Parts: sequence; C-alpha cells; structure tokens
Amino acid sequence: MKKLLAVDGNSIINRAFYGIRPLSTSDGLPTNAVYGTVNILAKHLEALNPDYCVIAYDLREPTFRHEFYDKYKAGRRPMPDELAAQFDIAKECAEILGYAPLSLAGYEADDILGTVARAAEEAGGIETYIVTGDRDSLQLIDGNTTVLLETNSGTVKYDTGKFIETYGISPGQFVDVKALMGDSSDNIPGVPGIGEKTALKLISEFGSLDDLYEKLEAAALTPSVKNKLVSGRESATVSRRLAEINRLVPLEIRFSDYSCKGIDRERAKVLFTRLEFAGFIRRFGLDGQIAVAEEIPEILEISADRLCDITSEKIALDFTENNSEFVIYDGVKLYGYKGDIAPLLELLSGRQVICHDCKKLYKSLSKLGCHWRGCALDVMLAAYVVNSGDSSFEIPRLVIEYLGSNFDESVPMPVYIWRLAGVLERAAEESGQAGLLHKIEMPLAGVLADMELAGFKIDCDGIRDYGRQLDMAARELEERIYYYAGGQFNINSPKQLSEILFVRLGLPHSKRTKTGLSTNAEVLEKLRGYPIIDEILDYRKVTKLKSTYVDGLLREADCSSRVHTNFRQTGTATGRLSSTEPNLQNIPVRTELGRELRRFFVPESREYLLIDADYSQIELRLLANISADENMIRDFLSGADIHTSTAAIVFGVSPAEVTPELRKRAKAVNFGIMYGIGEYSLSQDLGISVAAAKRYIESYLASYPKIDAYLKNTIKKAYEDGYVTTMFGRRRYIPELKAQNRNLRSFGERVAMNSPIQGSAADIIKIAMINVHKRLRECGIDARLILQVHDELLIEAHKSCAAAARQILREEMERAATFRVPLLVDVNSGATWYDCK
Repeated sequence: MKKLLAVDGNSIINRAFYGIRPLSTSDGLPTNAVYGTVNILAKHLEALNPDYCVIAYDLREPTFRHEFYDKYKAGRRPMPDELAAQFDIAKECAEILGYAPLSLAGYEADDILGTVARAAEEAGGIETYIVTGDRDSLQLIDGNTTVLLETNSGTVKYDTGKFIETYGISPGQFVDVKALMGDSSDNIPGVPGIGEKTALKLISEFGSLDDLYEKLEAAALTPSVKNKLVSGRESATVSRRLAEINRLVPLEIRFSDYSCKGIDRERAKVLFTRLEFAGFIRRFGLDGQIAVAEEIPEILEISADRLCDITSEKIALDFTENNSEFVIYDGVKLYGYKGDIAPLLELLSGRQVICHDCKKLYKSLSKLGCHWRGCALDVMLAAYVVNSGDSSFEIPRLVIEYLGSNFDESVPMPVYIWRLAGVLERAAEESGQAGLLHKIEMPLAGVLADMELAGFKIDCDGIRDYGRQLDMAARELEERIYYYAGGQFNINSPKQLSEILFVRLGLPHSKRTKTGLSTNAEVLEKLRGYPIIDEILDYRKVTKLKSTYVDGLLREADCSSRVHTNFRQTGTATGRLSSTEPNLQNIPVRTELGRELRRFFVPESREYLLIDADYSQIELRLLANISADENMIRDFLSGADIHTSTAAIVFGVSPAEVTPELRKRAKAVNFGIMYGIGEYSLSQDLGISVAAAKRYIESYLASYPKIDAYLKNTIKKAYEDGYVTTMFGRRRYIPELKAQNRNLRSFGERVAMNSPIQGSAADIIKIAMINVHKRLRECGIDARLILQVHDELLIEAHKSCAAAARQILREEMERAATFRVPLLVDVNSGATWYDCK
C-alpha cells in the first residue's frame, strides 16, 4: 500500500517551541520552534518514506465550533511573541521539506487531517499516518489510519490495538469520553465533576454517550455520578459536538498534488544558512549549493625571489604546521611557500593580512625567528565579537554558518578565510562592534602570543617536595577515614563511599543519582560535623592539589622550568579570558594549603622580581559608574571601605559600629546584587532566614535607588533587544529571555544584569594589557607581562627596572578607562607569586 503522512502543523510547531530550550540566531531571531519542527518533520519522512505528505494548519478565523459555542477556546493565552516570530518560517520549512500545506476557513487542522484520512481510505490502497501532539486525533484511528503521537518522551505509535490496550475502549468511542471529561485547553466544558478515569469507565461499560443517557435512570451508578450526569447532559451533548473531528470538510482533494517531491535543496540551503542550522545543512547533504568559489585554483609553489609576484594589497594567510608551509591567497591565485622567513616577512609587512587565529600564527612565526604582529583581521576573533555565545569559532562551523556551504577539506583554508573576512567584517560593523574588534581583540592577540611564549617559571624541585607532603597528608587522612568507616574501601569510588556513609554509618542522605545516593561536594558540605565527612573533604582537597596542580604543572613545564598556558580569547560569552593547559587562572587561593602553590611560581632568576597588580573592587566601581548612583559614587570618592559603608547604610548603624560579620554580609549583598541574587540564595550564602535576606536586599536597593533602576532598566532593554552591551559596545545575546520556562528566563535576567559589568571589566583589563605591553616595549626595559588572572596582571621584571615597571603597570591599569569613580589598583612585588600577596 501507498502511504500518506499527514501532520497537524499547529500542534507540532507548538510542541517544538515548548519542548526545546531557547535557540536564536546571532542577530537574535528565536529559532527553537523552527528547529524542532524541522527535526520532527524530517524524522517522520525518513522513517516512513511516504508517497504523499501534507501538513494542515489552523487559521485565525472563527470555526464552526465558535459559531456553535461562543466560549470555545475562550481564555486561551495568546501566542507568545517569540513563537509568532517563528511560525511563518516553520511553515516555510515544512514546504521546503516537501509537505503540501492545507487549510480552510471555518475548520481546524484536525478536521482537515480527518477528512484527508477518510479520502485516503475511500481512494483505496493508501494508508494514513497522522503526526500530532494532540490526543484529540486518536479518535481517527482505524484499520487504515495510525496516529504517531509526539510526547515529551518521544513518538508513540497508536494503532487500534495500542489504543485499546491503553484506554480499554475503541478509538471511535474516544470522542464520547471527551464529551464527558471535557478539555480545559479548548474550553470544552464536559460534565462538571467527571474526569478522564470515570469517563473511560462509563463509556467502556455503556458503549456510547447516547446509550449511557438512555440507560442512565436504571444504571447502577453512585448517586453522586448519576446526579452529575443528569445535570450535565446538555453540556455533554454540546461537548461531544465540539470534540468530534469533522471528516467531511469541503476540500478539493487531489492526492497527485500531495506527492512527496523531496527537499527543495536550494531553498533549504539558503534558509538553513540564514537560520544558522549548521547541523541540518550537514544532515541533508546540502553542500555545494552555494559555491565558495566557482573554481578553486591549484596551489602554486613559489620561491623566495618570486614572492614579489604577489601584488595584491590584501592576502589571506594560513600556516600548516604538518608540512611547515605557508599558503597564501590573493583572491585569485593560491601560493605555497616553504622558504626563508625574511622574504615572507617583507611580503607580510606591506599587505593587509587576514587569517584564522592570528595568535597561533604569531607564535608559529616567532618560533621560526620572525616577530611579526601585523594581522589586519582574524576571522576567528571577528566571529567571536559578532556572537560570543557561539559554541565554536573553527573554520568548518564558520563556513557553514556564514558562507552557507558545507566545509570541504579539499578547499585550502585561505580561500575560506578570504570569503569569511568580508562577511564577518560587515557583521561586526552592523552590530557596532568593529571598534571592539580592531582596537581591543586584534591587538590583544599579539600581547597574548608574547605572554604565552614567555611562560611562567616554576620551582620544579619545590613543587616535587610539596607533592610529597601532599602524599603524606593524603595517607594520614586515608587512615583516619578507614578508622571512622570501620575498614578499608576505595575512597574515590562514589558507589563504595555511598555504601559506607549512608548504609554502614547511617548518615542522612538527600540527593539521589542514577547510580545511587550522591556523595558530591554539595551533599558532603551539608554533613560537616561528622568526623568522617571533614576528613573526606580534606582528603579530596589534598588529592586534587596533587593530581591537578602538582602533577599537572610538572608535566607541562619545559626544559627551562617554564609553563606556557594557552589564553583562550574566545572561551567565554562575557569577554573574559580563560586559561588552559595548564589553567593558571585557577591556582587555588581560598585555602592556606592551596595558596602554598604560589610559592613555587617564581621569576627567571634572583635578579628578577614578580610585580602583581590587582584592580580594587572594579566591578562595584563599574556598577557605581554605569548606574550613576550618587550614594555609591560618594562612598567610593570618600575613600571609605565600600563594604563598610554599605553595611552602615543597609543595617542602620554607624561605620564605627560595623562588625566583621556585618561587613561580610554587606559584601555578599554588594556582589550578589550584581549577579541578580535572590532571597533564597542569599539566605543560603549567609546562613540567615529568607525573610532576613529579603530585608537586606530591599534595604540595599532602597539605599542605592539608581542601582535598582539600572538593573530593572537593563532587564527591560534586554527583553526588547535580545542582548546587552558593555560600556565598550560588546554584545552578549541572551536567548534564555525568550524561554517559556520561568527558571530559564530568571537565569537570562541574571545574565542581563551582570554581563554589562563583568564584560566591561573584561574589556578594561584587555585595554590595560595592550597598553602595558606597548609601554614596556617602547621603554626598552627588561620587563614583560607573563600572566592575567581576571582582574590581576603579573609582570616579571629585572630588579634594576622594577620600579619603572611597577609605575607603568599602575598607570596603565588605572587609566585604561576614565569614569566618575576612578579605577584603583593594588600593586605588590616579591620573589614569588605568594610573596606578591
């Protein structure tokens, strides 16, 4: 038999919207409903390989049901704006996939589905498969019609057997069940007081709604049920008419018009590219529909004396380390070069050079003896600036997203880089972020390259001794843990640890995982006070210090005992830098044992010092500036401790009466407000009641009214724009604000509040790094930047010029930006990183 695939379009688009987390394009267009719809439609096309496929839609006009019952669907919430923005696009996607659209004024989608299914049966030789998320369509099931019901746990296939097994009645009786139980989503009243369970039992026993009422007087029912049925008879009759799908819609049905023609590849490629659906482009094999270049030239190997043949003012450059070849593209020809570096440097110095990951290129050139930092555009950094929330900025993904072409490994990288440059440059300009790209991110890449090449020296012998001490401490902790446990076991096994704590020792448990009771840090922290728990937590700290930091640092050190971290410039949505291999931004500082590690970070020799500068409360200073709150600005300008001032205001005491505990609470409120902390979270952080936490927050916001206004306005604008910006124009898109899920929206609001401040702080320290690096080089002194840790910069300087380096560091950090509340920096120096604090 031939197969007809018939889809309830409204139902599927709605289910996709509410079932998939918020997604959006780089310019803020919501796409989760479209994405989910395409996924569902394609899934059923692939699974069924139908001969015919249609998709039915409701129209906005009233239907015959509204004319019959004016309260039908009354009270239903209007379609959310973010869903409305996707509806027409989702319909276009359905057509592109090959579905024939059907709709008719006065009728609903399931009426059309029922009518088409009836026509398929009458035509003979066509079986129908209905895809919907609405159980109303289950009444259409018969020997020729199957319903594929989309649920939260996947697709459930309902044929007659499955329906009877599930509900205990035949599909044709289901409409009578609906007549009794009603449907609140459509405002079908049913019989008040009769739910699904009772309705199923009644129809199963009596066969139909008509037979039920015909035999009602003599029926052996409880007085309560009988009274409800009697008083609700008219309502049941009305409800049945509303619930019954009309299978006689006056449609002109021609199955030849519904033949599955397959995907419209050209339209699909264009639309999926615009929607940034890279996965669908790969899934449907749409490569080659938009050519990267009409014809890719062969790579012409060129010698040093022929480099002058490249006369284009702009070139795309890539370095392939596996064969030590530079590949150059001038928009027309491709050149391969493996010769001396000096002639290449001469070529680069007179051209606008574009590349992907200029930091990596700079380092490769430096290792070949060429210090060149002159890239005009890095397409990786440009893509990051355009949308920092993207998951990847590698060439294959950028090609799909911005060029609309599947990545072809046979195409040389410079060709893709050349094409991406124009698209991404325009995108940065259109979003107002071109200055951010060219004045901050591009120059910073050169600074980071130099810092990574320099590295940070460690005292390997000292770290080994420290590691041996940690091993001894771990063994001592193991023995104490075994004593409290009553025997040996694998402390690092969550399953064995759970058995010991919650079964053998009977400690209270609270969180369960798929494999058993949780023993994570959050759970164990709540159990502090039990001797074995304190020992286990200490054991975990000690063993992590040994494995992650001691072993990790020794493994990464080069022959000169220097570790060279990789600063990830595109690693965070806020603009902050991150550090990997090894992560030097995460060296422990909160515990004395962890802080000891900093003793083993040292300068090159005894003739050098480390100079450490840290912004003082930069985020709070930015909050004061960006909100223009006079009270907080006054507190900072007075030179008073901001947390003490806040405590005095919030708790109604004089500054002299502020205790260390009150200051601690004020500090938690100060920083918590920026991160949108709620009453419950603050109460947990401070160990106070929710009511007290609420009073603290309310008192704080009343004391700093413009901060309150700023945060509210920021959230409002973020909802309107779909993004927030830093003081330097950096955007962060927040798709979570378009979510229906309240928790996701709340998260989005917290992101909106904090990102402009955290992002501005990130921009400021980047500016400071660029300026410090430049001045140190211009002054020609023996000092260099070697590390950045969030709001902190470290310089390694020869003792003879340490004072000058220290002054440069302070000056450039404090004047990286000028505000009403000035930036202040704490500067310290020492023979180790530990001594700098």
